[in-house]
Amino acid sequence: MFINSRSTAISVAVLCFFVVSFVGIFYELSPFVCCERALIGAVLAYIVTSVVVKILNAVITSAIIDSYTNKQRENERVG
Repeated sequence: MFINSRSTAISVAVLCFFVVSFVGIFYELSPFVCCERALIGAVLAYIVTSVVVKILNAVITSAIIDSYTNKQRENERVG
């Protein structure tokens, strides 16, 4: 039900690393600059993805709790 934040963030960071690397290669940057930019992009992608997934999990948890409490209130009204 919930999203695993670490594995998702790592997957996005690896994908971002390779995308930024290939963009650097396409623009004929030196290997050091290409690797440096790709590493910075991967770290930023990891941090952003981790925060977003944690926020999504909090929203999902809140929605589940609200749904459960609403069902309990409806059952109390009926019965």
